[in-house]
Amino acid sequence: MSIIDYDKWQEIVTVLKKNKLRTFFTAFGVFWGIFLLVIMMGSGNGLRNSALEGFGNMATNSFFMWTQRTTMPHKGFQRGRFFNFRNADTEAIKQNIPEVDKIAPRLQARGFRGGGNNVIRGERTGAFDIYGDTPLFFEIMPMIITNGRFINKTDVDERRKVIVIGNRVFQEMFKAEEDPIGEYLQIQGVYFKVVGVVKSKQRGHNAERDEGSIYMPFTTLQQTYNYGDIVGWYSITAKKGIPASEVEAKTKEFMKIRHHIHPDDNRAIGSWNMENEFNKFNNLFNGITILVWIVGMGTLFAGVVGVSNIMLIVVKERTKEIGIQRAIGAPPAAIISQIIIESVFLTTLAGYVGLVIGVGLLELVNYLLVTSGVESDMFSNPEINFNMAMSALGILVISGILAGLIPAKRAVSIKPIDALRDE
Repeated sequence: MSIIDYDKWQEIVTVLKKNKLRTFFTAFGVFWGIFLLVIMMGSGNGLRNSALEGFGNMATNSFFMWTQRTTMPHKGFQRGRFFNFRNADTEAIKQNIPEVDKIAPRLQARGFRGGGNNVIRGERTGAFDIYGDTPLFFEIMPMIITNGRFINKTDVDERRKVIVIGNRVFQEMFKAEEDPIGEYLQIQGVYFKVVGVVKSKQRGHNAERDEGSIYMPFTTLQQTYNYGDIVGWYSITAKKGIPASEVEAKTKEFMKIRHHIHPDDNRAIGSWNMENEFNKFNNLFNGITILVWIVGMGTLFAGVVGVSNIMLIVVKERTKEIGIQRAIGAPPAAIISQIIIESVFLTTLAGYVGLVIGVGLLELVNYLLVTSGVESDMFSNPEINFNMAMSALGILVISGILAGLIPAKRAVSIKPIDALRDE
């Protein structure tokens, strides 16, 4: 039977129209299964997108490393010793750990935790975190520059007294209509020129921290506030294809040797691995995706069973007709293909409607979120990608074929003579 046989298609439509209520409820099972699958997939992607946005485009192959008190005596040093990373450690890591891609030393100014104001401009005062950074830090933890520029290599090399301020610092220290670029802030008694304003790419507490901070060249903070060559902590990324955890372990082992720390003292150097956290999120949402497919496929299977049942009823109602077709020479393949095409047509039509309405609803929700200006830390841009949509359509076709197989076999198993006697 040709797929473009218009007489056969007219016959299929006639059969489905014969009992509209039965056809509707059977099709609704498939519609609801695919609709539910699309909504759950889109919602799962909305949760995933929100979680990824929470990372703020941070380098996911990165880790952060800082010093703590030793917990074991070693080479004549007592336990409880505190030590610092130094500028020489930065170069040593670059030369001895080839797996390291980027390394950004960082330093935080003391004094802001006391609750007193550490920044003055005219009659305005404020208490903000003060960090010393290099340009590489803004590559590992990107921010949005809303005005001016970031700290550059020349600022670091020449120890320039320039700063980049967070958006909240600008709001508290300047009037809304003022241009802060080129203006000066007094930080712990020293004047610094504002060269840029940044906005965080992260959300929640991390965004508040980033936008309530002031960033100056790393070397400027060391020199201006007498930190010597101390490094507060490192932000480090691994080269492509190398796990950050592997580079983290190797770097910590190397630093233990340089600072005479017992090899088994795992508390002397603290660290936080961004890659591990990112993988945890990925594993969580991969699990959610699998669960969504299981629930959606279960619901869809129930609809397919309904289609198979109605096709069995249709075959029973058309027993005499099928007998006549067999009697005049219709091959079994023609009968099978006719039943299967009817099944595929019903499931695909119902499923396509469910797919379109599901995608339309997701787009509507996304549109309302965007136009309303609502920022949610839990849900963002619910969507399903093209591959998922094509997979869903493929499932519909396969489901239609499976739903029609049993009725088709039942149809060809009817003997023509028995079918002609059927009343």
